[in-house]
Amino acid sequence: TYPDEIALNEVRNKSGDLAQIEVAMRGRIVRARMWRADIGRVPLYLLDTNVPENDDADRFITGHLYGGDRETRMVQEMMLGIGGVRLLRLLGIQPSVFHLNEGHSAFLTLELAREIIANEQVDFQTAAPRVRKRCVFTTHTPVAAGHDEFEGALVQKGFGDWPETNLGLSREEFLGLGRVNGDSSEGFGLTPLALRLCRSTNGVSRKHGEVSRALWRKLWPEKDVAEVPITSVTNGVHPATWVAPPVRALFEKYLGEVWPDETYRVDDWFEAISKIPDEELWQTHCALKRRLVAFVRQHLTQTARAGVESEDRSALTTLDSEALTIGFARRVAGYKRWDLLLSDRERLMRLINDPARPVQFVFAGKAHPHDQGAKLVLQNLVQWLREPSVHERVAFIEDYDQEVARQLVQSVDVWMNVPRRPQEASGTSGQKAAVNGGLNFSVLDGWWLEGYDGANGFAIGDLSEAGNNDEADRQDAESLYRTLEEEIVPRFYDRDQNRVPRQWVAMMKRAIQTLVPAFSSDRMVAEYAERIYR
Repeated sequence: TYPDEIALNEVRNKSGDLAQIEVAMRGRIVRARMWRADIGRVPLYLLDTNVPENDDADRFITGHLYGGDRETRMVQEMMLGIGGVRLLRLLGIQPSVFHLNEGHSAFLTLELAREIIANEQVDFQTAAPRVRKRCVFTTHTPVAAGHDEFEGALVQKGFGDWPETNLGLSREEFLGLGRVNGDSSEGFGLTPLALRLCRSTNGVSRKHGEVSRALWRKLWPEKDVAEVPITSVTNGVHPATWVAPPVRALFEKYLGEVWPDETYRVDDWFEAISKIPDEELWQTHCALKRRLVAFVRQHLTQTARAGVESEDRSALTTLDSEALTIGFARRVAGYKRWDLLLSDRERLMRLINDPARPVQFVFAGKAHPHDQGAKLVLQNLVQWLREPSVHERVAFIEDYDQEVARQLVQSVDVWMNVPRRPQEASGTSGQKAAVNGGLNFSVLDGWWLEGYDGANGFAIGDLSEAGNNDEADRQDAESLYRTLEEEIVPRFYDRDQNRVPRQWVAMMKRAIQTLVPAFSSDRMVAEYAERIYR
């Protein structure tokens, strides 16, 4: 929103004038200027409709991400998809493959079809297969309600006669591209549009691929679920970005400065990690926990001074760097079950207040502005935190952002995740924790279903199917508490004469050995290049 405050450069054309693209929507032309940000070696282009030539309503299209109505959302996606292609054309960029991540950019397929029809004087039925050859689609959402869908009348308002004039499609033919059942009362979905006009579709974990095949089977009624053409490429993270500097130093000491390359050579990676002395890895981790405690205390002090925390709370006594520390940070959404941990407060209080083997928690997250249920979950959590017997062992970090996430994934002993199966498409925060030797404690869903091997972290529940959500919540809560009480706490506090938890450190090493190579962005990108883009 404030380009002058970040490293953005406005894009100019060959004549030196400010470059703009135009997109017809809502019966008028909307113009957008372009900004460029260089992210390493990769240029990032941004569209900005805040230009004097636009109506006031149109100037605000790119002014915010959340908070607008459905119409605003639709025209944002028209600008992203159609405007995005026109931006590339204006800059002379000719992609061999367009990769749609989620349905938000799906309108770009229509712009590609328009180009083919206009340039070669063919019809839409001839153009569509050629569009498919150039487009691939990744879906990130395993729940039908999470996919953008717009009422037919709203789509008609946004596009007007554009489909008929540019694609040769009637109103119903055009709306049918975004429908699953072909019912005229059905809305227009961006995901069905992408599924129809992309040659490849993938989910972001094996389980998510399976869920997506069942979710979208109606588009291929002649096929069994297993034959629906949706595959998977499991998400990964960039280890060099998320590794803590002290852990990076350890890797460089025992693997050399090119340690990220060693993740390709799995046998060499295993052997090198096994050679890191237990004491050295443990002391490095303990230093990071001390850093985390200092960070949390500073953050709580700042929020208290800003008047955010109304309770008389001493931030300087919050958390203990010697205690078992569990991190839980993510979006606040119903399926992520933030309140599962609080389902048995008596049992939880025994864990927190154990004088010999205490457990402490650090929470961080944000709720969607329109999600009242998520806001209530946060309010209940914050209320619980204010109880005198709790606040020294539990902290909630306001203003969750990438820096807060980095502090947590680099420092906690355990990274907890409790989504309701099978609604976690992948998840990546636990992968970031694993880079630093953090142990995952999670429901067997998303990426963790593939990563867990019984010795590199802890599982909550099993793969059995519960009768309903309430039953699943009860079963998973019981498993969560039992695993904490019987496995995690005893293993963490079992120390040798040098105060090193040998079994725990062995699991830390196992996590680094098995999870970093398997869930790195290098592996992910290579898989896209070899399996999807070809």
